[in-house]
This record gives sequence, C-alpha cells and structure tokens, in this order.
Amino acid sequence: MAKAQSKNVQSKNDQEKEAAARASLRFVHEGDVVGLGTGSSAEHAIRLLAQRVQGGLKILAIPTSARSKQLATDLHIPLTTIDDYQEIDVTIDGADEFDPKLRLIKGGGGALLREKIVASASKRVVIVADSSKQVSTLGKFPLPVEVIPFAQAVIARKIASLADSVTLRKAADGSSFTTDEGHHILDCHFRRISDPAALAHTLKDMPGVVEHGLFIDLASVVLMGKGTEVLEFRREALEE
Repeated sequence: MAKAQSKNVQSKNDQEKEAAARASLRFVHEGDVVGLGTGSSAEHAIRLLAQRVQGGLKILAIPTSARSKQLATDLHIPLTTIDDYQEIDVTIDGADEFDPKLRLIKGGGGALLREKIVASASKRVVIVADSSKQVSTLGKFPLPVEVIPFAQAVIARKIASLADSVTLRKAADGSSFTTDEGHHILDCHFRRISDPAALAHTLKDMPGVVEHGLFIDLASVVLMGKGTEVLEFRREALEE
C-alpha cells in the first residue's frame, strides 16, 4: 500500500513538473540564449524545448551540468558557452524549495555552482516546480553546500554548530559525490531557516566554501504545477 501511494505521489509530481515546464516555454523567444538547468524539472523543460527546436525555433543553449549538456546534445539543441555569451536571455531551472519571497534552495542535483553562475548572468530566471516544493519557510530540504575536499571536515564542523546535522553527500558506489567542478557537497539539515540572507552571508565567509544552495533575489518567476493548474508567482509583484 505504501509503495503504491509513493508511486502515485511521484506520478502526480511529475505531471505537475511537466505542466510547469510546458508553461515556461512562453518565456523563450526566437534568437534567445537560454540557460538549461539541472534536475528532473529542468529535464522536462529541456525535452519540451527540444520539440520547439525541432519545429524550427532558433536558439542557443548553455547547460549548467554535464548531465544537462548530454541530454541537450542527444536532443539536438544547439549549444554554446558562457565564455561566448556572458548575458543570457532566460534560464529555465527547477528548485528543491521556494518560499513566499521566491527565495530558493537548489542543489539536489549537485549542479548548484554552475546553476548560480548561469542564473546570475540571466536577464530572467524561470523556475519550474511541482506543488511539493512550495514552503512557508526554507529548510525542510537539506541545504547543499559545495566545498573543496581539503576543507570539508573543517567546514562540516563549523556548519554543525548552526544546523541539526551535516552529511557528506555520497555517490551511488559509496564514494564521495563529486561535482562537475571536482568539489564535494555537504547536505546541511536546518529544518527551518528563519533568515536565509544572514545564513548565506555566514556560509560564504567560511574559507573553503565554494558556493551554497540558497538562491536569493535570483528567481524572476516561479511556475508551480498544482493539480491541473499552473500557478505563477513573480518577484515583480513582491517588489510593488
């Protein structure tokens, strides 16, 4: 019974992600440079975008991970690099959590560093998510912190004084998970992050921290699938 319920929830989440991803394509226009996120939600968007490309849409895409690059290549989406285009028209990505101020936790897929670089270079960042990703306060999902391997023990000890627990992310074979840039990830369990900006500042001040998964003031729009609807949340509305 529990397995069947879990499968039904997963199916519902996938349907909501796909609906949100489909809605995100209206932000992509002819001639755009498009950032391609990483993770299950972003993969829905990449597959749907590939259909538009096959239909004649002309874009160039910048993937945020080796995984997204491979998928885009397989689907014949023309690729470029951030070296060639430092200004990106729109990035479509997912999130592990988002709060009412459109602050995000990202990095469950292990690509948070490149994702944040691409997001910071984008005129517009469109986040696609299922309804399980909406929270009143960030922290239910463990916060990923990308660190250089040499410093991971020191940083884990420092963060442990702030968090409930800190876990070194492991790969499927039991070894330490390694990002595309050769770093490790600490998954930090806070349960509740009352001041994301302050925590972001604290983490960035720790020598050896490369990046963290708090994305603040980067999301322009969050498209959330909920049942048969797609709800839209805009940062502009929060600033009015």
